[in-house]
Parts: sequence; structure tokens; C-alpha cells
Amino acid sequence: MLNQPNPSEARPLQPLLHDLVSTVFAPASALSGADGQIREAGVQGLFYADSRVLSRVHLFVDGREPEPVAFAPDGPGATRFTALVRWLGDSGPDPTVRVERLRTAGPSGMDECLTVTSTAAVPVAFTLTVGLSCDFAPIEEVKSGGGRPDRAASGHDGALRWRDGETEVRVTAPGAELIDGTAAGLRWQVALGPREQVTHHWQAEVRDPRSIVTTPRHATDWARPQVTAADHRITRLLDQSLDDLQTLRLAETGRPDDAFLAAGVPWFLTLFGRDSIWAARMMLPLGTGLAAGTLRALARRQGRALDPATCEEPGKIMHELRRRPFHFSGAVGELDLPDVYFGTVDATLLWISLLHDAWRWGMPEDQVAELLPHLEAALGWLDKHADPDGDGFVEYVDTHGHGLANQGWKDSGDAVRFRDGRQADAPIALVEVQGYAYQAAVHGAALLDAYGLAGAERWRDHAGRLAERFRAAYWVDGPHGAFPALALDRYKRPVDSLTSNIGHLLGTGILSEAESAAVAALLAAPGNADAFGLRTMAAGEHGYSPLSYHCGTVWAHDTAIAISGLAADGHAEVAAQLAEGLLAAAEAFDYRLPELHSGDARSTSRRPVPYPAACRPQAWSATAVVAVLHAMLGVRPDVPAGRVSVRPLAGAPLGAVTARGLRIGGKPVTVAVDGTGRPTVTGLPSGLTLD
Repeated sequence: MLNQPNPSEARPLQPLLHDLVSTVFAPASALSGADGQIREAGVQGLFYADSRVLSRVHLFVDGREPEPVAFAPDGPGATRFTALVRWLGDSGPDPTVRVERLRTAGPSGMDECLTVTSTAAVPVAFTLTVGLSCDFAPIEEVKSGGGRPDRAASGHDGALRWRDGETEVRVTAPGAELIDGTAAGLRWQVALGPREQVTHHWQAEVRDPRSIVTTPRHATDWARPQVTAADHRITRLLDQSLDDLQTLRLAETGRPDDAFLAAGVPWFLTLFGRDSIWAARMMLPLGTGLAAGTLRALARRQGRALDPATCEEPGKIMHELRRRPFHFSGAVGELDLPDVYFGTVDATLLWISLLHDAWRWGMPEDQVAELLPHLEAALGWLDKHADPDGDGFVEYVDTHGHGLANQGWKDSGDAVRFRDGRQADAPIALVEVQGYAYQAAVHGAALLDAYGLAGAERWRDHAGRLAERFRAAYWVDGPHGAFPALALDRYKRPVDSLTSNIGHLLGTGILSEAESAAVAALLAAPGNADAFGLRTMAAGEHGYSPLSYHCGTVWAHDTAIAISGLAADGHAEVAAQLAEGLLAAAEAFDYRLPELHSGDARSTSRRPVPYPAACRPQAWSATAVVAVLHAMLGVRPDVPAGRVSVRPLAGAPLGAVTARGLRIGGKPVTVAVDGTGRPTVTGLPSGLTLD
């Protein structure tokens, strides 16, 4: 007889997300089953910022659940669910009574429009009810697999109300009977004649005066280009992604003009340094407004003091912002993070490069100028705090033991492994971070020069010396030839596993032409590129697993960064190979790319296997298609210098594409590439010339 686990000893598990439907308009997000029902299970619920404000939204017709048949997005922030009520209406085989449930998230909560349509030849009468519960569980408790007891609703003044301190949830439903108490709900008595229809509405509004995030004042921060492409997957992915990105926009309370993209639903609906920066950087072809808001929001939180408990250091850009300290207990251990946490090794470097790139795309000079003191502070962090042991490389260590053990983008506890599977000991100097540091030094020097500030030559010298040290310390031999190691460990040994991190070096300038070609060839090898995108770890490594969060899965943004670097360095075929894998994944996920998916080979899996806890929608996954489009077009402006270069993927390996309404210098521009790879550009602003 097999031993059965004792349920009382089972550890709580992070809830699965892959089969849930997200309806989002930040800071509100609703997660339900494919039938539209929100059940008291896992991470289902209506969330407002970092709290679950409704834990159950359960629709019944005569006490029975309608039978679901379909759901689909219905524009930004809306989902339509269709179900049948086959026990009502005509007695033949065709269903004659159906329920349409249009759920719409908004800045203050959620509303539903319930439409019951009868095509029956006979009258139907029924009771329509919506059961509601509220537990006010913090997002970190839900992520840990927990929850809280339901609160009782009070019914007065035509509304159901739940309160938790200053936070109030208010549900109204015109014409409905209100049911208060713990098992709260709404009830309508309905009678329909032959071929009649009825619609009822209800709305949940959240008042949360302590929320640290809000909906931005302005409707949008980027252009929505008209794109035609030989590969229609690109246009379908772009349309869905831009809808999703519109719903992920946030601003800090009290600063509604500075929009940024929240990292993802449901765990990360807030400001994240690295994620928000990368998302804004990929979106630059559509305008600089998002970059400007992101830069300013992070600059206001830039480190000013030394605080080991929060990892704050002068000039450092923060990692994440929460209303309260974040405690998470899971399979990999426990995290105790402060409300403002600086445990990131790369956000400061990426902030510098975002400012530089936004300047090149035409961010107004006065907006760039006001951020120059923060640029100098960020360079000061790179000079004084990024390399604590003085070996010339940027590194990290979790000094107090309750934060993130790994502080690059692969921040899970087991992400940094040797080829034989052993985990590396901190302090750790990640390979891609050295590329970011090189690029930040070069980009910082360009900005210092342009605005007449001192220090540019010193930073160019810093970059040159870093490239020499990097070349000597990081390159190792492997089964497929020489390649850059994942990291250096505390003993300065190369962590010799082959990973996607090396793709982030492309386009930074730290590699020679020959080294760039070697990295491109490695990325194209079957162990890396035969999945639906680029694997985070090569399939031949001992630590590889197709569903390991950072050691074998495919991340859309990671693949897109590699595609961008490959395109910049002239490796068109490899860029197209990875883009094709990503587009195939997008098709399989109904054009809403998740945070990550499995690294299974396309030869053995007809569809990518979902990673069960992946956020969806997720900001830098949604912006990945803009990076792919940009790689295809190859437009690279330098507005301050009055030049625009266009270097599309050679031979147009993904086919012809035209984008009308890109933004260069704030003006709409059309860039087209024909089937041979020949580009044309129209609408350049006055003063800009093609290079």
C-alpha cells in the first residue's frame, strides 16, 4: 500500500495561474475560471492593488451554474463570458436560453453586465443570483497559498458594504434584492416572454485612501501604430499586447502625471525598477512619454543613504514598491522584504541606459535636463557601491539573509548554477550585469558630454577597462566552444553553465565583433533555440529543467532582449529564428504572452506547456512584440545629433512589414521594409536626416 501524505503536514503551495482568466485595469484585477466564476480557491478574486476585495463572485440561475461555452477579451480591461441555461426554454436539442456576462475592470473596481437572452417559443421565469464574499486577504498571503475568513457584508442605503480599516468595498445593483451577512449576494426575479432579453448590472467600487498607486491622469503614454506584416501573427500579438499594456498603467498616488507599467498580474501590480525600466525601454519606438514617467517615478525613490536592511545605497534605483512589508513563504524559503526594497543589482544601470535611449529617441531636452542630477547620482553608485570588493566587477549579496538571494533578473534562489548543477555562492557578479555596466558608462558619458557636465572621459575609460577585465575573466570553454560564463562566484570562479544571460551582452558594446558572432551562434544552437523562444538555460546543462523558473523555461522579454541585441549586431538569421519561436508561442497562448512558459522542444511538444504560476498579462512580455517589430525595422534615431539610421534585418527573414505612426522626436513616422529587406522612411521631423 502506498503511503499517503498527511494533509495536516502538507506545506502550502503557491496557487496556479495558467488556467485563470485575467480582467485587468490597474490597480484593479479580477481572476476567474474560464466560466467567469470567481470561486474561493487559490488566487481567484477581485484584487485592488495589493489586497483581495472580493473572494467570490458566483453566478446562478435558479440555484444552478450555467454551462460555460466560451470566453474572449472584449477590449482593454474587459472579458465576455458566454454560458447556456439548457434546463430552460424549448425542449429540443438546440439551446434557447443563454447568459452573456461582460466583466469590466476599472480604476475603482469592477462591474458586470448580465444579459439573458431567450430564443425559446415559450415564456421562461427564473431567479438570477450573484453570490459575493470578501476576505481582504493581502496579496502576499494569497501568493503563499493562504487566505482569510470571509467578512460579513452590511446592507444599507441601497448597497452592500465591507470594511477593513479605511478600505471600503461597495456593491450596488439597480433593481436587485440585497442579501447581507457572510454569504452575501444579489438577487433578481426574471420573467421573459418568447424571444425576449433582459440585462442587469452590478458594480463593485473600492475606496482605499491608503493605496500607494492609482490610475494615471492621462489616457495613454504612447502611440498605437498601424502595422501591416506578411506574418499576421505580429499584428495580432501587437494588438492584444497594446490592449494589455493599456490596462497595466499605474502612477504613484499624488503623482498621476508620471505613468509607469506595473510588472504583472496578480503578484506584481506595482512599480518594479527592472521590469518597469525594460518595459519602457522596449516601448520607445512608440514614444518617450512612458519612459519619462518611469524615469521620474524611480528618480523620486532613488537611494540616499546606506541601509543594509533595505539594500538602499546612495544613487541606487529601487527594486520594488509595496504599501507594507512583503512576507512570502514558499517552497524555496521565506522572504521578508521592506515596503521600499532596493535588492537589485541592475536597475540603476538600466535606468541610465533608459534615460540615454529616451534622449536619443527625442525626449524633450528640459525633461532630460531635470533628471541629470539623478544620472550623476546613479553613476556615483556605480563608482562607489556597485563593486564592494574592488575587483572591477558589479556584484551583489543579500547581506541580511531575508531578501532576494539573487538580485539580477533571474532572482530565484537556485538561478545561478554551475554546469554540474551546483549553486554558486554569493557575492555573485552576473555576466549580463557587466554588459549593462559597460553600456551605462558609455551612455552616461554621452549624456554628460551633451549637457556640458564633467566626467565623460573618465566613464569612457571605465568602460574600456571593464571590457578588458571581462574578456579575461568570463570566457570559458564548453562542449560547443568558448562562451561567457553565467557569473563569477565569491571565489571569482566562472559559473560555467550556458544560459540566456549571454544574449543580454549583444548590442551593449562590451563584445568584439568576433565575440558577438560566437554568442549568436551559441544562442542558435538546438539546446538553446529549439524551444518556443530562447531557453533560460541550455538543455544540456545539469541544472536544466523545462519547468524550472530560471533554469530552462522561456521568458518572452528575455528572448526579445536577445533578438534586439542580435539585430543591433547584425545577426539577422538568429534573430529571426528566435522571433519565430516567440510568435509560435504567442499563437498558442491566444496572443497574450505569459510571463514565461516551458522550455520543451518544439519537436516533442506541439504547443508550449504553460508555466503554472506565470503572470498574465505581464508588462515586459507584452512589450516583447514591440522589440521584435523594432528589430525587423531597424530604425535607430539620434535626435540630438539630427540623424536617423535604418538597418532592418538583412533579407527580411520575417517578411515585409510597414509601421505607420512610430514616434521619433515626438512626431509620427512611417517605416516600411519590403520583402527583400529594403527600407523606406517617410515623415521624418524637420531637422532629421537619414544616415
